[in-house]
Amino acid sequence: MRVHLLSASVLALTLTAAASAQEAPATSPGRQSPIQSGGQGQGGRGGRGGWGGGMLGGGRGLMGTVTAVAADHYTIKTDTGETYTIYYSVNTRILKQVAGTWQRAQGEGGERTPPQTIKSTDIKVGDAIAAMGETDPAAKSVGAVTVIQIDPERAKQMREMQANYGKTWLAGKVTAIDGVKVTILGMNDNTAHSFVADENTTFRKRREPITLGDIQVGDAVRVEGAVKDGAFLATTVNAMTIPAEGSVPRNAQPQ
Repeated sequence: MRVHLLSASVLALTLTAAASAQEAPATSPGRQSPIQSGGQGQGGRGGRGGWGGGMLGGGRGLMGTVTAVAADHYTIKTDTGETYTIYYSVNTRILKQVAGTWQRAQGEGGERTPPQTIKSTDIKVGDAIAAMGETDPAAKSVGAVTVIQIDPERAKQMREMQANYGKTWLAGKVTAIDGVKVTILGMNDNTAHSFVADENTTFRKRREPITLGDIQVGDAVRVEGAVKDGAFLATTVNAMTIPAEGSVPRNAQPQ
């Protein structure tokens, strides 16, 4: 199965799920990979899977299909045909995404099921994984803080989500509010997008009802809706809580 390079917004949903039960921050991987000890990947913007504006703690992430497994790294192939090396250590969180966490991350309800902690050896060739960490696009490597094994059905949903970005949903950081028009910096493409609200638009934060007046510049939002008369009309706006890089569930243990 071939999987797209993970877009920023999809990565946010995946890692929000992984941090749904967080209480304490994780430490960085103890063994430094080539990109964690310095070089082009340190502190820079990652590749196409990177977060614009340093959101999610300035971390970077991508997704792909595992083509090889070694004692300290995975090799993955992205849908664009690029090969990346995902370095992990004893401090890297190795998790398995389950249906409940995916639903919760999207605000769709479902059980509050935390992701499952798995061993590094549980990830096999052919699995779809998402890796969060410092990305070095020149070396095509990631020093992973978190690696998530993704259920094939969820990976399919991610691809469908990417295809519908800007058509049925948006996600990004609010940069301006002008009346009922809100401009965001898209997490998916690091490009400015805007949406408008009307009397039928629903606003929520942590499942609690809010209003447009509660949305502030700098907030991260996920927007559901559709393009109407050349403008994206929002039906639902969710203010999102984005976990810091390295955040993990309280029951996750280093592998």
